[in-house]
Amino acid sequence: MTAALPRDTAPIRALFWMLGAVAAFTTMALAGRAVSFELDTFEIMTYRSAVGVVIMVAVAVLSGRWHDIRAERMKLHGIRNLAHFTGQNLWFYAIATIPLAQVFAIEFTSPIWALLLAPLILGETITRRALAVAGVGFAGILIVTRPSLETFSFGLLAAACAAMAFGTTAVLTRRLTRDQSILRILFWLTVMQLGLGIVCAGIDGDVAVPSAPALPLLVTIGAAGLAAHFCLTAALSLAPAAIVMPIDFVRLPLVALMGMLLFAEPFDPWVFVGGALIFAANYVNLASRSRRL
Repeated sequence: MTAALPRDTAPIRALFWMLGAVAAFTTMALAGRAVSFELDTFEIMTYRSAVGVVIMVAVAVLSGRWHDIRAERMKLHGIRNLAHFTGQNLWFYAIATIPLAQVFAIEFTSPIWALLLAPLILGETITRRALAVAGVGFAGILIVTRPSLETFSFGLLAAACAAMAFGTTAVLTRRLTRDQSILRILFWLTVMQLGLGIVCAGIDGDVAVPSAPALPLLVTIGAAGLAAHFCLTAALSLAPAAIVMPIDFVRLPLVALMGMLLFAEPFDPWVFVGGALIFAANYVNLASRSRRL
C-alpha cells in the first residue's frame, strides 16, 4: 500500500498563530483600559516601551542575533515609529474613553488607510476596486460611529486618527521589510518609542510612578504588544493574508463581551453591523490581491 502523504499543516499553524495575535491584542486593550485610570497615555507608552526594550534586548542576546541590531535606514525607522507612537497614544486614549468594541471596529479600517496611502509612499497604483473597497469601509465607519452633534466624542476621533496612523505604519513597515529584519524593526520601534514617551510624559515635569497593582498590567501591555506583532508576522509567513486575516475579526465580539463583563459597557448591535462591513471590504481587498500574486 502507498503511504498516505502528510497533510500540509501550515494553514492550521497559521490559524493558531493568528488566534495568539487576537488574544494578545485583546489582552493589551483590557490591560490598557484598566491602567488608564491611574496613568495617562504618554506614561503608559513610556512604561510599555521600557518593557519592550528589555524583551527585545533579551531576545537579541539569547538568540545570538545582537549583531543584527544595526543603525540603518534610521530616518525611515524614525518616521515609521513616530506614526506608530502617535497612533498608539491615540488608541490608548480611545480605549479609555469609548466602548472597546467601537475602538476595535474603527481600528479595522487601518488596512484601508494603508491601501490609500500605498500609492503615495510605495508608488503602487490604486485601482477602481480599491477605491470601491475604501468607500465600503468608510460606510462601515459611519454605521459604527453614527456621527452627529450628540454622538461626537474625542474618543471616536482619536480612534479614527489612530487607524490612519496604523495604516501609515503598515505601509512604512512594508517598505522597511525590503532590507530590514523583523528583529531590527521591533528593536528600533521599542527604543525610539521609549525616547518619545519619556519626552512627552515628562514635558509637564510630572511623571507618575506606577503603583504596585499597575506594574503587572504594564508588563502585560508591553509583552502582549510584542507578542501580537510576532504572532501576526508568523501567521502571515505560513499562509496568505486572505486566509489568516479574517480570523482577526474574532477580536470584535471577544472584546465586546469582555467590555460588557469587566467594564459594564453597553451592547451596541450597530457596531457589529458596521464592523462586518469594514471586515468585508478588507476581505475583498485581500482576496483580490491574493489572486493577482
